[in-house]
Amino acid sequence: MTMPFYSSVDQLLRDRSELARKGIARGRSVVVLTYDGGVLFVAENRSASLRKVSEIYDRIGFAAVGRYNEFEQLRTAGIRMADVRGYSYDRRDVTGRMLANAYAQVLGTSFIEQQKPYEVELCVAEVGTAAGADQLFRITYDGSISDEPSFVVMGGTTEPISAKLRETFEAGLELGAAVSIAVKGLETGGGTPASGTSTANGGAAAARTLGVAALEVAVLERSRPRRAFRRISATALRSLLPAENRGADGEAPAGGDTPEA
Repeated sequence: MTMPFYSSVDQLLRDRSELARKGIARGRSVVVLTYDGGVLFVAENRSASLRKVSEIYDRIGFAAVGRYNEFEQLRTAGIRMADVRGYSYDRRDVTGRMLANAYAQVLGTSFIEQQKPYEVELCVAEVGTAAGADQLFRITYDGSISDEPSFVVMGGTTEPISAKLRETFEAGLELGAAVSIAVKGLETGGGTPASGTSTANGGAAAARTLGVAALEVAVLERSRPRRAFRRISATALRSLLPAENRGADGEAPAGGDTPEA
């Protein structure tokens, strides 16, 4: 009689964690941070059609890294949940905390019960009526949820980006300054290793300059009356970038999204 394959629960969870972490690390990074006018999303994304950042509800935004088909499914489910709750009760009942808790339950249940966990990491952000009321919720692949006070870094190589933001972030930054430190942070977190060395083995990453075509940028603006989400692209984005980044990918179109590089 053939003995059934056995693996301890601890080993199974370790294997699932490793699978999810590797999938998330393969993606390009996303930075979400607060500024004086609301919440800023900056993602390294060279696609003009596949979005890492989007609107969920009136004053709530969503950012994700990992497998696109998985986080797009979660994004769509979140929009439907928000719409149903807002229609059934009141629009004020739809909050970032409620959506973050729902995502945490879905990811946590999948991580424990399914053979393969979601290879995603999410951020749900809500802009408040005052700066101190802004909320950033980070939800990881295993359903863990944390309330971040200032900024969230997800995907790719997060440690150098987080270290750079800890050095440069200040409360109450203007939009241009916030975009600048987010972009400089992203530039430290990836790229081609210098001199053929591997960053995984301690090699330093080659210096990078991210231009308009390499970035996806959006904001939740506190001053907008209801729908706070707004994308920033093309000429508007170019004007917010540091001087050395504005010519990184040539001239952008006068309006609309920048084409894929």
